[in-house]
Amino acid sequence: MPRPPRPRHPAEGGYARGEETRRRLIEAAIRLFGERGYDGASTRDIALQAETNAPALQYYFDGKEGLYRACAEHLAAGAEAHFMPALEAAEALLADPVARRAALVEAFMGLQDAIADHLLVNAEAPHRRLFIAQEQAGHGMSREPIERPFKRRMTAAGAGIVARLSGRDASDPLTLLRLMTAQGQLTIFHIVPQTALQTLGWPRVDGEKLALLKATVRAQTRALIDSWD
Repeated sequence: MPRPPRPRHPAEGGYARGEETRRRLIEAAIRLFGERGYDGASTRDIALQAETNAPALQYYFDGKEGLYRACAEHLAAGAEAHFMPALEAAEALLADPVARRAALVEAFMGLQDAIADHLLVNAEAPHRRLFIAQEQAGHGMSREPIERPFKRRMTAAGAGIVARLSGRDASDPLTLLRLMTAQGQLTIFHIVPQTALQTLGWPRVDGEKLALLKATVRAQTRALIDSWD
């Protein structure tokens, strides 16, 4: 009698242990892919840091490539969950042809606030930053970054609001430049966070410091919006 196929995760209590092992492998891989790039991070070192073994990595992810994709999907899912409320609010306003200017401005500010929280508050932010930096530098699994459909939605919503506020088309290069430069105000805290913190004399960005940063970005963004014609 043929044996039934082995389940991808053990049953009952073993399922929970399997999910825990899978989570540890993804977290360890995000750290090591971020520090060393795809080629520099060995499956052995990833398994060692995850406190498991290389066969477990093969079992759950079918190898290094599958693990890398799982890492990218994990980060994308976290970003999607975080940004969805602000994104849906922006998309709802864009669907309204008579949405008030003040509401559009506030929706854009909501996207800015969500970006600040994602870059500065999320516990995964330091490792995510390095993972994405390696990918952007061509040191990911392939020379081109993995396509993330949710990122396109975020860009479309931001560009749509800028277009409505400035009277230009959403695909106009000036519209996209305005979007990127407005959102780029937070880039220094993402690219060189330690330099930014040392300059400010802050140990971290949280509480009142985060509120001050958001208020500053909001004020500067309003000035930018008022300059758009």
